[in-house]
Amino acid sequence: MPSPTKVKTGKFRSSYANVFVARAVNEGEDPKYSITMLFDKGDPSLKDLKAAAKAAIAAKWGANPPKKLRSPFRDGDDPDEDRGEAYKGKVFIYASGKSKPGIVDGSTDRNSITSPEEFYSGCFARATVNAFAYDTKGNRGVSFGLNNLQKLGDGERLDGHTSAEDDFDDYKSDSTDADDGSSSDDDLGL
Repeated sequence: MPSPTKVKTGKFRSSYANVFVARAVNEGEDPKYSITMLFDKGDPSLKDLKAAAKAAIAAKWGANPPKKLRSPFRDGDDPDEDRGEAYKGKVFIYASGKSKPGIVDGSTDRNSITSPEEFYSGCFARATVNAFAYDTKGNRGVSFGLNNLQKLGDGERLDGHTSAEDDFDDYKSDSTDADDGSSSDDDLGL
């Protein structure tokens, strides 16, 4: 029987995709694999994610959950959450886990993706996640554990990385390219 807290998301844009190397968010914390998922505010798959979050709350606290739980659903238009243009008009959700997620492409063969050049911040994907409720050191809320990812398509990179093909045009050598080694720090105004 399927778990009410496990969800296969709809299509989202990936951001902060740390899915090949685990990283600690803060010093002293355990390293984790993580991703921020950007959904259009009207995306119907948000319903399933919200239902999983409610199921996690019910599993932890029953019919009387504490008030003021931290929500995993954050508004990209909230001025306190200003993260740039890519977040405007979006709901964003952070998911993480200690285990490396499996990553496949969208083909019928679901080929493994093993390179950060193929799965990156800005590509489009879907994921399987598990909602869970937490009560740690006075912090109470719901979060999502990251299971697996499927790349659905390419998108403009959000990490500022550009390809070598985009950085350079055709090279035409001329005599002004020669470096005679005569420049000094003084020439540079340093």
